Amino acid sequence: MNDFAPVDPTATDAWKSLAAIADGFSPDLRTWFDTDAARAERYTFQAADLTVDLSKGLITDEIVAHLVQLANDVDVAGRYQAMISGEHINVTEDRAVLHTALRRPKDGEGLVPPKGFVVDGQDVDADVHATLDKVYAFADKVRSGEWTGVTGKRIETVVNIGIGGSDLGPVMVYEALKPYVQAGLEIRFVSNIDPNDVYEKTVGLDPETTLFIVASKTFGTLETLTNARLAREWLWAELSAAGALDDSDEARTGAVAKHFVAVSTALDKVAAFGIDPENAFGFWDWVGGRYSVDSAIGTSVVIAIGPDNWREFLAGFHAVDEHVRTTPIEQNVPVLMGLLNVWYTNFLGAQSHAVLPYAQYLHRFPAYLQQLTMESNGKSVRWDGSPVTTGTGEIFWGEPGTNGQHAFYQLIHQGTQLIPADFIAVANPAHPLKDATGDGAGVEPGQDVHTLFMANFFAQTKALAFGKTADEVRAEGTKESVVPAREFAGNRPTTSILAPALTPSVVGQLIALYEHIVFVEGTVWGIDSFDQWGVELGKQLALQITPAVAGDAAALESQDSSSKSLIAKYLELRK
Repeated sequence: MNDFAPVDPTATDAWKSLAAIADGFSPDLRTWFDTDAARAERYTFQAADLTVDLSKGLITDEIVAHLVQLANDVDVAGRYQAMISGEHINVTEDRAVLHTALRRPKDGEGLVPPKGFVVDGQDVDADVHATLDKVYAFADKVRSGEWTGVTGKRIETVVNIGIGGSDLGPVMVYEALKPYVQAGLEIRFVSNIDPNDVYEKTVGLDPETTLFIVASKTFGTLETLTNARLAREWLWAELSAAGALDDSDEARTGAVAKHFVAVSTALDKVAAFGIDPENAFGFWDWVGGRYSVDSAIGTSVVIAIGPDNWREFLAGFHAVDEHVRTTPIEQNVPVLMGLLNVWYTNFLGAQSHAVLPYAQYLHRFPAYLQQLTMESNGKSVRWDGSPVTTGTGEIFWGEPGTNGQHAFYQLIHQGTQLIPADFIAVANPAHPLKDATGDGAGVEPGQDVHTLFMANFFAQTKALAFGKTADEVRAEGTKESVVPAREFAGNRPTTSILAPALTPSVVGQLIALYEHIVFVEGTVWGIDSFDQWGVELGKQLALQITPAVAGDAAALESQDSSSKSLIAKYLELRK
């Protein structure tokens, strides 16, 4: 077990100094920029391909110095080293936390820990790359047409069946890297146990050209296995209707073996389902679900974009891992961003955090971050079992720009809540287009649309930072009664993240960036960011309540009055 005891951050001098600054804190970004010509340069940093501008944050050199000291006081660097070395920092499950090992290069020199390091009797590097090689070989077979369905047709659609980390990560990365998907291949994702999900994701598919990937480490996840059984029934029924399957157990088993593979380590259960264990791709207890997209959980995406692009994706993760490991805290981007979130949450009262990608292909990134951040840091006890001494966690949410501008930006600009926001953009779109005719009212003929799009990216952070004074509103000729409604207070904190393009590497870098932000926050708060016991109780109760929902009178009678009343109404309404 890990004996890395948590430090109470509130007992540190750095915390006390930050609390003193926060008392009566009155940020003034206009003045800070006007009087400090080097502010933007001083607070802009590079992490791999990501340019990160923190200058529009509510920080001063004094605040940053105390935040850096706080990181040192709670030993962020030491805990990071403990994590990447395989110490069991996931205390409640007595496990190592080694998602960083998933992206260590196969033939890398100077790796820390050294290549071939052993954790709990495993050669971690050898195991990771053996699994990767197996996934790559399978992906090549599907992509080339060597792997076929039961009738000999090549695979055209892959349906990934998973939930939580076995769904959110692959969906997000597949959507982010759509321009890299092989022509003629489509990936669909089933996660919800709502039967409409599996219906909509299979309706209209050709069973002869469809491959299912069942992603469940234990091969026992209720939602995933229920959907897998529904998919199997669909396959059998559709193949039979097409005259491609006779009515025998042998034929049905053969069809499953050609149309189903698994991401799981429970090979006995995989075999019992009908999947050939040779076509099962495993991962390890030291990979948490929300940290697993770069493991075999990403098999569907490897098929879609190919092994070479996947290697680039992993290299992006590793570049940020190395940035965290080797860069002093004062220039360490994920550490500074994590500390900044602590400043906003614990000292300035922010309760939520917006992530606003100005890149349509990243439209699922905020949803992905919801699990990564809130499942990790939504805790009220520290890793030694004692109560937390601070507020923890943030509500992460967001939508891509410019859609969000026409939805919720009003609240960020002029509402009463402090909502820090991360703006993410790329300089070069996958599909540059021009507006040939323009509109005659500001959009000129031949306008590069990405330029117009990016103008919004830059304008929003400027508006949030500097606002608009009452005098500026009056100077536009606005009548006095309307002036207050058109005034913008400014001093709304943002972070701008800019990348050259949305390449596989950059997507990996963005994911790793936020993984490490979560790690830093959890270390400051003294919590175990790698367990998720909070998701268990509801699942356990669902199994207990199922008989009542199915009509068992005795089970219904044993429920609390509210649940009993609701279930009774449901049974009345159910036809």
